[in-house]
Amino acid sequence: MTIIKSAVTTSARSRWSQLAPHTLILGDMAAILAAFYLGRLSHAFYYHLNSGWVLLHWWGRHAQINQLLFLVLSISGIMAFAFKGHYSRRKAFWDETGEILGVFILLLALNATIAFAGKWQMSRLWLFSTWVLVLGFLPMTRWLLRLTLQGLGAWTRPVVIIGCGQNAAEAIRALNSEPMLGYSIQRVLVPGGCSPAAGSLPTHAPIEALGEDPLATLAHLGKPHVVLALDMDQWEAQERLVRSLGLRYSNLTIAPPLRGLPLFGMEVMHFFSHEVLMLRVRDNLARLSPRITKRLFDLVAASLLVVVLSPLLLYIAWRIRSEDGGPVFFIQERVGRRGRQFGCLKFRSMVMDAEDRLKRYLHSHPELAAEYAINFKIRNDPRVTRIGKFLRRGSLDELPQLFNVLRGDMSLVGPRPLLERELDRYGENICLYRLVHPGITGLWQVSGRSETTFDERAQLDAWYVKNWTLWYDIVILLRTVKVVSRREGAY
Repeated sequence: MTIIKSAVTTSARSRWSQLAPHTLILGDMAAILAAFYLGRLSHAFYYHLNSGWVLLHWWGRHAQINQLLFLVLSISGIMAFAFKGHYSRRKAFWDETGEILGVFILLLALNATIAFAGKWQMSRLWLFSTWVLVLGFLPMTRWLLRLTLQGLGAWTRPVVIIGCGQNAAEAIRALNSEPMLGYSIQRVLVPGGCSPAAGSLPTHAPIEALGEDPLATLAHLGKPHVVLALDMDQWEAQERLVRSLGLRYSNLTIAPPLRGLPLFGMEVMHFFSHEVLMLRVRDNLARLSPRITKRLFDLVAASLLVVVLSPLLLYIAWRIRSEDGGPVFFIQERVGRRGRQFGCLKFRSMVMDAEDRLKRYLHSHPELAAEYAINFKIRNDPRVTRIGKFLRRGSLDELPQLFNVLRGDMSLVGPRPLLERELDRYGENICLYRLVHPGITGLWQVSGRSETTFDERAQLDAWYVKNWTLWYDIVILLRTVKVVSRREGAY
């Protein structure tokens, strides 16, 4: 009875798994349709019309033409997603969301251009609110559908990692960081001549030898999805394995050991009839046009934030001044782009004799000196004022750096500004740091902040500079709001 029940469950999961792409397409259609009707409803509310009557009466020749145009553009959008592999392949959440944003900005531009050029008598509010709602509904609908499919066991795909070194460990961490991909690491297969160090692979999955016949081993495991993650020195030794899997195994992903190279926007060069693959790489923020784009974004976004947050900024300034009568701002010399020094602004969160108090505190608590040496921070810092504790927990003490952004000393997103004494610790990545303006927030701040080491911070900053895109800046800003609201890694 148990065997029959298990077989029925497996069969049901298999059917749902086959229906998953169709389910996602239907979900996208439902999200677009809902946005279309709710966009019309926003028009009714704004003009104080009867909402029920508005949704049932789509009057006007131009409005009817726009309905047909919206339908054509929506179908075009779904076809674009199918072409990009949204329904047949699995993508990381932020990469997929960035592609959705790009497609629908193009469709919105087309819709608006046609409507405005034709001087159609129709609601502009309806047009724009519809596409804005689509941008919100589509990722949310996909997330809910995948969560449901995952609960049914139809979204989970077993994965086997082949490898044993640092590249395999990074591949495991990467897959585990995106649970909505649905990849479940079934086991790690270690090829011959490779022996992982104890605890070096961050997984609870079984670690076994690959065996003499890898295809037979994988067939015995049910032909799972395979991630081949060998280290550089293993590729030549495992040439037979790589060739065998590449020729005869279809469910294969290769994770090449490309640490230190810019990964985003890497251009692949193929050569006809030759087994040669070349990758053209470039540091994104080393080029002029991305830096101009980034600067324009900083100016617009920082100006808007200063206007919106001005009541909060004035209130914090009043609280600091009223607590001990000292200055509102703390200005510290930091190293910026091209090694230039600048005055980094913060709301003062410490007492007036902060440095003397720190020396006395570390002298009486020598066990905390090592903690302070990591990121120049200690928990329960005796120098912090009452209002300062509140500001630091919410990272509000850094809000004045918006003025540094407007002055051109800093960027909204970038490496954390370094002190002069930290330059030597930054290592060889210091050349990348000097290419860009330091940021109010950055990849380090949304990846653990005070819980990470200084070396990890330098590596994260280097990855950011090499792989910068405007979309990644937006993602980091959104994740910063989440991290700050949860007070992760801040003290």
